[in-house]
Amino acid sequence: MRRGSQWVVVDIRLAHRADLPRIVAVYNASIPSRQATADTAPVTVEQRGAWFDRHMPDRRPLWVVEREGKVVGWLSLSDFYGRPAYHATVEMSLYIDPRYRRQGLGLGLVEYAVEHAPALGIRTLLALVFAHNQASLKLLMNLCGFTCWGNLPRVAELDGAEKDVLILGRRV
Repeated sequence: MRRGSQWVVVDIRLAHRADLPRIVAVYNASIPSRQATADTAPVTVEQRGAWFDRHMPDRRPLWVVEREGKVVGWLSLSDFYGRPAYHATVEMSLYIDPRYRRQGLGLGLVEYAVEHAPALGIRTLLALVFAHNQASLKLLMNLCGFTCWGNLPRVAELDGAEKDVLILGRRV
């Protein structure tokens, strides 16, 4: 993947069950910032087990990115709304360990998902992003071709403050 004038090597692969503790750790590291998730307390590996099992490599994959043999980020594609008519639409979630952000890993994962979506029967990628999450908005809208398809005003409450959620979409 090219980032500016440099090439960034991104090691992406399908997640394995053994990766789940690191996947959860990366997710939990995003909670305190109140930027990327509506969870307000850490989740456990046990709580995420059923979620992990719903990700099927040939339909709704969960990919991880590694640095020095350690999972430092992940991207998942999940069913949108759970009705058959939405079979070609997925919700995309992306999390990068705070120590590895701004290194092109998120961009690499999104580009990977866009590239592989057609082979999975996916035509539409959706992302729900807090309106105050400028880093994710810049990544998805400025670098990855997503546009704002909707605004859900004040639907989340974080630390007593109501927050907007934007629905971002991209056809692939």
